Amino acid sequence: MESGFSLFDHEIGARFGKRFANAAAVVHQSSLPHTTQELVSLRASQINGCGHCVDLHTKEAAAAGESAVRLHLVAAWRESTVFTDAERAALALTEEGTRLADGAPGVSEATWAAVREHHDDDQTAALVCLIGLINAANRMAVITHQKGGSYEAGMFAAALG
Repeated sequence: MESGFSLFDHEIGARFGKRFANAAAVVHQSSLPHTTQELVSLRASQINGCGHCVDLHTKEAAAAGESAVRLHLVAAWRESTVFTDAERAALALTEEGTRLADGAPGVSEATWAAVREHHDDDQTAALVCLIGLINAANRMAVITHQKGGSYEAGMFAAALG
């Protein structure tokens, strides 16, 4: 199915897109490691079935030097040895925060404890904001039938500036 609507080619969508990008820039410029940001965005996008965002975040992470092994194992991070404890805490928060509609009980106390052990207040705030933003981006891309495959690293940054 092809999208008949390009959200950001219209006044309201374009205005919203600028504000959305500004919110994303706040997170991107935070002290939360860029690697963690890409892993979180990739995992939420996998859960939500957003091919466009999986494509974007996989390619951006690879361009930033992320290994193919770690990118391939994000979907099975619990059964992998290649992620730090801080990354594992961020991925757990991502999954629990993304699966809210699946009847999950929300974010567990154990996950919050792990996040707080490995991330300071600014990083925790950035994580929460990032999880909210990527889930919103996934939904907009899925609703408008944006497909993965054609993204090239750097396209998002080029579109902003």
